[in-house]
Amino acid sequence: MTKVLFIRYKKNNGILDGGEQVTEMHYDTLTQLVGEDNVETCYIHKQDKKRSILDYLRGAMYFPFDYHFGLTPKKVKQICQLAQNFDIVFIDRSVFGIIAKKLKENHYKGRVIVFFHNVEALYFDAKISKRIPFRNVIIKSADHNDAYSCRFADKVIALNRRDDDKLFERYQRHADILIPIVFRDRFKPEHQSEAFTKAKPECLFLGSYFAPNNEGLLWFVRNVLPHVEISFKVVGKGMEKIKEDEPIMHDVEVIGSVPDLTPYINEADIMILPIFKGSGMKVKTCESLMFGKNILGTDEAFEGYDADYDRIGGKCNTADDFIGKINDFIASPRPRFNNYSRQLYLERYSESTLSEKMRKVLFD
Repeated sequence: MTKVLFIRYKKNNGILDGGEQVTEMHYDTLTQLVGEDNVETCYIHKQDKKRSILDYLRGAMYFPFDYHFGLTPKKVKQICQLAQNFDIVFIDRSVFGIIAKKLKENHYKGRVIVFFHNVEALYFDAKISKRIPFRNVIIKSADHNDAYSCRFADKVIALNRRDDDKLFERYQRHADILIPIVFRDRFKPEHQSEAFTKAKPECLFLGSYFAPNNEGLLWFVRNVLPHVEISFKVVGKGMEKIKEDEPIMHDVEVIGSVPDLTPYINEADIMILPIFKGSGMKVKTCESLMFGKNILGTDEAFEGYDADYDRIGGKCNTADDFIGKINDFIASPRPRFNNYSRQLYLERYSESTLSEKMRKVLFD
């Protein structure tokens, strides 16, 4: 039986963020395909703990040598030794591409598979504030690791055509297969409401404190919110900070980390996704589809999702687009539960769609 060493970012002891939920789906699918006893997990970070400034400084020491945060030469050497007992090494983030490089340099005989959650150099360029010391060093490290992943992996997986095009443009390699975001289904029959959207719609922005999220949210609050009659709520890890830092947010209802997003999503008439920068695919879009929500989002929010956007809610890239679509909901209420969104999730982005694609990766 095929034995797989699964390398992932961290061991979680709390709520999984978007990327880690995708990672969890990959792990579950691998165990279904080869058996749980044949998959061993290697965590770069043993637990999701609050790290000190000293922890970050220690991690930063290795960035100039292309060891992404959490990796060290000693840890990579240990992984290379452990890998000799496995047929496949599945590296779940391309920022750990140096592992693929070292495996090949150490004559690893098995196959190396790398999953790109993003084109990481682009992701970190958008994520890291220009005020952060060593910003360019971190981005350069991500760039090098993406390159190592493309050069040394036997198979590369990307989320969507855009990322695939960027990989070829930057590193002269196409992905071997595209596997879009897949989300474990948390929908329950009681989540399906028969109600229509309200005359004053309840609108929800879902996202953690992260530069592209912050920029899109502030743009919406400045340019759209004053011109529409809606109830607007923001929920996401660390988002209380944006309320403290930005005076324009003082009158907006902002909620930080919550143990379960489901009640907030269920209450919403419309999900608002004004995201203008990024890489990969937006997990919040998939989660919204899963719950059968009406969604108003930008090109970036819908990147990688093949759909009739008007049936989901609408694609909006300008303030006038958002204002017009929101006013359409106000003038013509429609079902709060969007059956098209739910069916799209089931057909293309649910866990049942992942197994056959992952089988091809492992065995073709």
